[in-house]
Formats: sequence, C-alpha cells, structure tokens
Amino acid sequence: MDETGLKSLLQHLPVSWWEADRELRVIDSGGGAFDDARTAQRFLDTVTDQWQAYGRRRAADAWRATDPSQAVDPRATHASQATDPGWAADAWRAGNHWRARFDGRLFDVNWPLDPPRQDRLRGIAVEVSGEDRELAPSPAPDAPPPAATRRYDAFADLAPAAAFIRDPNGRYLWANHAYAHLYGTTPEHVIGKDVREVDAPADADRVLALDQEVLARGKPVRHTLTYHRADGTTGYAAGHRFPVREGIQDCVAGIYIDISDHTRALHQRQQAEENLYALRDHSGLPCALISAGGRILQASAAAAELLQTRLSDLVGRRADSVLAPAPDLPALRQSWYALIARRSRRIQTSTVLVDGRGRQRRAQLHLTTVGRGPTRAARVWAVITHQSLAHEPHPALTASQVRILSLLAAGRSNAEIATSLHLSRQTVDYHLSRLRDLLNAPTRCALVARAYVLGILAPQSWPPRSATAGHPQSAT
Repeated sequence: MDETGLKSLLQHLPVSWWEADRELRVIDSGGGAFDDARTAQRFLDTVTDQWQAYGRRRAADAWRATDPSQAVDPRATHASQATDPGWAADAWRAGNHWRARFDGRLFDVNWPLDPPRQDRLRGIAVEVSGEDRELAPSPAPDAPPPAATRRYDAFADLAPAAAFIRDPNGRYLWANHAYAHLYGTTPEHVIGKDVREVDAPADADRVLALDQEVLARGKPVRHTLTYHRADGTTGYAAGHRFPVREGIQDCVAGIYIDISDHTRALHQRQQAEENLYALRDHSGLPCALISAGGRILQASAAAAELLQTRLSDLVGRRADSVLAPAPDLPALRQSWYALIARRSRRIQTSTVLVDGRGRQRRAQLHLTTVGRGPTRAARVWAVITHQSLAHEPHPALTASQVRILSLLAAGRSNAEIATSLHLSRQTVDYHLSRLRDLLNAPTRCALVARAYVLGILAPQSWPPRSATAGHPQSAT
C-alpha cells in the first residue's frame, strides 16, 4: 500500500498521525481521532508536556540517587533540557512508546516513525478502548504497553481470522473471538491458560514444538494444522505463525483461517472422484468424458476395447471421429448443441459407432452434462449401452425396408406385410430378397436375427420397431 492509500485508511480509524518540524510545530496531520489540524497541534503540545514532565521526574530520581550535598541540583539542568523543544525532538528520535492522556481520552503514542525528510519528525497515536481509558493507569513513557492495549485490538478481536499470542512456555497472552470459537468457547476462557489446557495432549505437543521452531528460526512459518474441538470432532486451519516481541520476552503469534468445511468438501469431492473412476474403470461400461468443444478428455478401458484402439490414442480425439456417417447423425449433432447450451440436462439416443478396423455397430448413447460454465455446460459424460454386432458397412436401408423388417419380426406373412403397407406381393418379395442380400441372411428367421444384432431393430421394444425411431409406437 502506498502512502496515499495508508493515509486514506487511517482517516477512518481512531488514530492520529502527524509530521512536525524540529520546533514541534505540526506541518501535516490526519487520521480519524481528531477533526482538524489545530486539535492535532494541541494534542502534540499535550504529549510534549507529559514527556517533559516525565523527563523531570527521571532527573529527580537520578538526583536523589547521588550525594545530596552537591552544590548543583542536577534536576535543574535536566529540567532545562526537557523544556527545550530541540532536546525533546532529539530524545524522541531515539524511539519511545508510551501512553498519553488528552481531553479525557487515552492514547498509545509511538515516536518516531520513519520521517519523509531529514528535517521532519513523524509520530502516530492510537486511541485505547473505552474500558482501558476508564480503568488503566498511565504508565511511564518508556514502559511497554500491556497486551490489552496493542494497536488495533478492537479490529483484531472481531476479525474473522483466528489469532493468538503465546509466551515461550505455551501460555496464552491474548486470543480473539474467532480463535476461541474454534474451541467452542470465549477468549476469557483461553487467555491465561496453558496450551495443554486447551488442546489435546498430542495436539499440544505439536503446537509447542512448532512454537519453538518459530522462535529458533525467528521467521514466519506458513502451514496447515489439525485441531480437535470440545465435542471431539476434528478441525483444520491454515495460516501463519511468527515471532513477536511482548514486553521483554519473545513470543509466538499466529493468524489462521478455519478451513474445516473447505477441507471436508475437498475430501468428499476426492471420494466422489475415486468412486467415479472405479465405476468407470471396473464396471465394464464403455464411457467417456467429453469437453464442451467435443474432445475426449477421459475414457474407460471398455470404450477403447469397443472401438478397437488404445486408450492413449482415444483420449484427445474428437468425439465425432468415432461416429459413422449414418442418416441420424445430423439429429445427434442438434441434440449435442442443445445439451451444451443447457437447454437439456441429459439425452438418450441411438448412433452408429465406427471402430479402428472400420467396422460399424449401432449402440444406445446416454449423454449427461456435468459442471456448469457461465453460459454453457462444461463437460458431458457419454455412456454406451445395448451395442449391436460389429459389421462391415452396408448401404443404408430405406424406410420401406425397415418397415418390412419390423413386420417380419412381428411374425407377419408376406401377404399381411403387403396389405399393411399397401404394396403388391411382388414388391414385398423383391424387398425381402434385396434385404437377404444386403444383410447376408439366407432365410426369413436369419433376416430377423441379423436385423436385431446389427442394431437395425430396437432390442427392447414390442411390437418391433426401428432402433432409430423417435417414438415407441413408430415403426421407423
């Protein structure tokens, strides 16, 4: 974040920042703690007076520790320095952090921050919460602030990320509501306790080991951890653990996001994928996952065997390359476009497949969309059922020839077929002779059997009908 963005952020927080010259005159200021530059200057003057008063107290303490018979009172010299703005600026350059009171409000003061120029001084003050303002005494300027008054406590306490601070021995110095919520409790029941009182023994040992690793390395560690809730269920959290300085000791802080639901969803997805792959590979069903663009992404071993090709050669091919140029192919393409456009979720149809040897077979094709893009389906699962016998390509049959085969399979005689179709007996005899030649069937019974195994007639319908008929009562 650049300086302009930082200033905009501080404008909405209970913070006051300022830049002053060496005479401690405010040149620039901001933040949401005060409304105008005049109040910021008055605040800086008040802070200066409190600092100078503290300097005089330190001088008095030093004088009492020396020989009282001295002719010169060191307090006078030190006090004169403390009232000198240049001396105060030099002292603040050394770096200090203390509390100051202003108009009944309590602030954590930090001085200095990195100045933009050599001749300027920069500082920042953060208002302490109302409870601290009423109850907490004003410590010495050089005393470290207590844990409850760390800057931005109110924001950290209510942040959705779980955060904590522990001392080197594993005792909680601070925890926010999100962290306590992981264990089904409140911060008051966590702060002050040892980690062994919060986590299970095995979890506590891992936590303490990681704390010591962070302190030894002096660097942040990013990781995912497992914890156990009060009800015994397992939770997961991901985040950073890093060293911090609290008073005079090095401690460990951590910020984590609870990813239990996310991890559980990933685990369920992984199990579903494993089940799907097991079904794909061991069910014996020829199936393939096809992209919206029509390319085969995955395929089962049964699909490769059906198409007489290697699985590695099948994956990556265009799906329409395994379809024979049958009369019903244009209708299948239209159904595919409707499926991808999400006008339908699943389609069951019939098609003619061509294998690696050039042989054809008719099969039932079940298409189901999976995954949803912004405007169309992402992928389609294709499952093949009810395959006919593989055969060499033959000329497509006419509608009349398919009707004759349907009636023949129903047990009709040549005369009955002729009457039903309003044809002459000679025309029916010609068509049957032609069909026996096309399908290589010497008898009427063989002709019906070939019609079924070649997928010309639907094997699961009665009365017999064409495998490509659009309606159960339709003959073709």
